[in-house]
Amino acid sequence: MTRRARHIVTTALAAGLIAFAPLDGTRAQGVPATLIADDIQFDSVGQAITARGGVEVFWQGTRLRAGAITYSQNGDQITVEGPITLIDGTGDTIIVADFADLSADLQNGVLQSARLVLDRQLQIAATQIDRTDGRYTQMYQAVASSCEVCFGNPVPLWEIRAERVIHDAEEQQLYFEGAQFRVMGVPVMYLPQMRLPDPSLNRATGFLAPSIRSDDVTGTQLQVPYFIMLGDHADLTLTPWLGTGDSQTVELRYRQAFRNGGIGATGAITADDLTDDDLRGFLFAYGHFDLPRDLELDFALEAVTDDGYLTTYDFDDPDLLESFLRISRVDADSYFEAGGTLYNSLRDGVDNDELTTQVAQASYTRRFIPDLIGGIAELSLEAMSYARPSDEIGYTVPLDPSTPPLGTDVSRLTAGIDWQRSHVLPAGVLLTYEAALFADLYSVSEDPALNGTTTRVTPYGQIELRWPTQNVTANGVSHLLEPVVQLAWSRTTGDSVPVEDSAIVEFDEANLFALDRYPGSDRREEGTRANIGLNYTRTDPLGWSAGITAGLVLREEEINPFTAGSGLDGLQSDWLFAAHVGLDDQWRLINRAIFDSDFDFTSNEIALTWTNESYDLASSYIWLEADQAEGRDEDLSEWALDASYRIDDFWQAGVDWRYDFVEDEPTRTGLSIGYQNECVDVEFTMSRRYTTASDLEPATSFGLTVSLSGFGATREGRSQARACRQ
Repeated sequence: MTRRARHIVTTALAAGLIAFAPLDGTRAQGVPATLIADDIQFDSVGQAITARGGVEVFWQGTRLRAGAITYSQNGDQITVEGPITLIDGTGDTIIVADFADLSADLQNGVLQSARLVLDRQLQIAATQIDRTDGRYTQMYQAVASSCEVCFGNPVPLWEIRAERVIHDAEEQQLYFEGAQFRVMGVPVMYLPQMRLPDPSLNRATGFLAPSIRSDDVTGTQLQVPYFIMLGDHADLTLTPWLGTGDSQTVELRYRQAFRNGGIGATGAITADDLTDDDLRGFLFAYGHFDLPRDLELDFALEAVTDDGYLTTYDFDDPDLLESFLRISRVDADSYFEAGGTLYNSLRDGVDNDELTTQVAQASYTRRFIPDLIGGIAELSLEAMSYARPSDEIGYTVPLDPSTPPLGTDVSRLTAGIDWQRSHVLPAGVLLTYEAALFADLYSVSEDPALNGTTTRVTPYGQIELRWPTQNVTANGVSHLLEPVVQLAWSRTTGDSVPVEDSAIVEFDEANLFALDRYPGSDRREEGTRANIGLNYTRTDPLGWSAGITAGLVLREEEINPFTAGSGLDGLQSDWLFAAHVGLDDQWRLINRAIFDSDFDFTSNEIALTWTNESYDLASSYIWLEADQAEGRDEDLSEWALDASYRIDDFWQAGVDWRYDFVEDEPTRTGLSIGYQNECVDVEFTMSRRYTTASDLEPATSFGLTVSLSGFGATREGRSQARACRQ
């Protein structure tokens, strides 16, 4: 075994051997390098050092491997014989060459038959590489690609051939001169000048990956996003849609980060002939800021020129726009919030002038432990005012769905206190009693029946018994059974008020044992009632779990105006049944049903989620009985499916589906197919909207996005390792 020579090289030689590795051009001073070789010779006469045989140089994490290195003080030159491999301290930059003739500080020089690899993604091969001032790397007769070139497939999927390529290490940019873009060896585009960011650059002004969108209503458009840096903490992306039809669109996105928060905005402007408007568009803006005294400020602006614009151009299309300004604070025992909101409904046939689109609200909640009686008490104060733009008078109470509200405006002040305490009785029975008192002050205008000031007071009382029993089997399976019985009473004293936020009530396992099942404060549940239910949970140490909740509500008198569609009307409510079964995070099946004693269903919902390394599946089915009081003239029966499947290491497919069983036709379908390897990311999408509205027609859309890896253009969440398959 030959013992290899090991020497600490002088600082001057260390800089000469390694200095060109850092991308930012910085150089450490006074730090020696370590040189290892089979043979090291010192020529005192010629003032030269020669190292041969498995030469390795280490300096501040950077490694240089070469066949031989010669440093000559005369001329201050370094000659490196290959094969040469230089890896910088981060491992992001690798240079491979056959021969190099460089200055001592390696700021200038020539490398022959060299290849530059950036961020282990983009590789550039050249007949010659020139180093200039330690910042610029010029490559002649260069070929750039991020595709793996294998022995059995020497032609990459794509490549850029150029007469000269300049890499600016400080700006992290690549400049191509006389560039030719090739696909599978076939030239498809010639570009005299081109600039691209290198893979190590996170943000840079320039073009992003384009995409193609085709729609049988708006035509075909090429979307070309252009990213503009506005400093280290702000940027703007402009995306013109270059189309063949009569539609011209420019899309924008703005982002800015501050020391205590940030803002973001997206929008678009379109000129088309689909409506009478000369210009159409939308603007969505959001922001969040941390304020002094633990306060938080949130705001949103959502605006669109017409109801059908978002759907027509395939933007996110919520059916209700919400613009708000809110300030809030939360701590361990209290919560405060105040703000204002403007709503705008995009649903077909809805008149926003007759909706409560202007809302101002403030609330404060505090929890504490009373000194004398113990337990937990909660004090709440809420002020709310909402108005309709319409000045017409026509709202009546109780709510009549055939006579929509016109111009009623309401202001409300609500104060409440709730107290509860629990005791454990013999045999593990849990006894809980609760008392509450709520008082409302209403001021109503533009209502012929309810104009003026109205006060209401509602006391509550409730006693609850729970008997949780648990059994654990020898194999570790746990069974938890919990019967629950509640007896509750409440009564409202005062006059009627307009009903806005309690017209629709949802009966589920979350409010089976609630003190009040109305979602708002304009209606309060009244009378004597018994809430009876059963909870069961099974937990398996292998990851399996299952649970069931079942129950109903019994009333002494029928005085609450619950609708038939809620399942809560009558002296006896419908039966509530909810069940779930699942295995860890892999799959879960949930079912919730409401039905009467004759098993006539009021509603039924089923949801399935199933995921693993190869696929993700989410499917749901919902059926609701027709209820005019809730705005449903017909039964609702819909099925939704969203799924994606990873076919292999390169291909992935996805599908989404919405089907209306009442109309016996799909409402929306979508398909996506994606391919990704180490150098390209391609996604094709197709969607079909079947439903029609007063200002929309059914439409089919196609989309295609192609991204070249190596220039920071891959989609998040997808990555592909380099590998040559045998």
